[in-house]
Amino acid sequence: MLSSTDVITPQGYAKFQQYLEKVCGIMLSDNKQYLVASRLGKLLEREEIDRLEDLVSLLERSDGALEEEVINAMTTNETLWFRDIHPFKILKEKILPEFSSHPLRIWSAASSTGQEPYSISMVIDEYKSSCPGKLRSGEKIIATDICTNILEHAKQAEYDSLAIVRGLSDDLKKRYFDKLDSGSWKIKAPIRSRVDFRYLNLIDSYSSLGKFDVIFCRNVLIYFSPNLKLDILTRMHKSLNPGGYLFLGGSEALSGLSSMFEIVQCHPGIVYRVK
Repeated sequence: MLSSTDVITPQGYAKFQQYLEKVCGIMLSDNKQYLVASRLGKLLEREEIDRLEDLVSLLERSDGALEEEVINAMTTNETLWFRDIHPFKILKEKILPEFSSHPLRIWSAASSTGQEPYSISMVIDEYKSSCPGKLRSGEKIIATDICTNILEHAKQAEYDSLAIVRGLSDDLKKRYFDKLDSGSWKIKAPIRSRVDFRYLNLIDSYSSLGKFDVIFCRNVLIYFSPNLKLDILTRMHKSLNPGGYLFLGGSEALSGLSSMFEIVQCHPGIVYRVK
């Protein structure tokens, strides 16, 4: 029923595209009706909404709870441990050795279910073990996401048998996780303690987060318009300390910001450094 043209009309789909981009920056292409149908079907049935444009009208006059539910449903949360591996090697081998005089602050933007910030925390732990006395001033990882239910999952730091094996070696699993009676795996407290999860919509201000030495903003900019990408990256530049580093996803690149960042070739992999 939901996928029928009576429910998702061209006019209704266009209105929903505009609404979603306005509230969270996500751009839906013109052929994603099936995605909307699969992710919002139960919500529309529960609310007894017959047309997608009626949902938009309801969202525009309702409180934030329904909007939060829609954003949660429409957010993509694909992730794994040490995704694309090169950024984590660059962090350990190039970036971490540069910091010793002040507390290291790292931001994991769009942190999803927590694999990225916890992977960063494991890298820091491995580096400190191999280089005793380094990072003596401490380190903190701020992990943000727009999806509230995903943030709660990340804070729990518990992963089932399928999630735990995606990108994680047996050695790291044994070293940094405890197996629970339920069969799930929980990250050990020292790794969890470095990570502070917070709600953040990337189209909003970052001022409350403070300044960072490293930002991971990977595989999220692909969902935004060129203008919004430029705005986000410009504001992230302002959030980085002089000489700070920015990691983007493998299919993402800086455009129009060569005056703010320089490319650092790491063979393999690249990272962007504040000029």
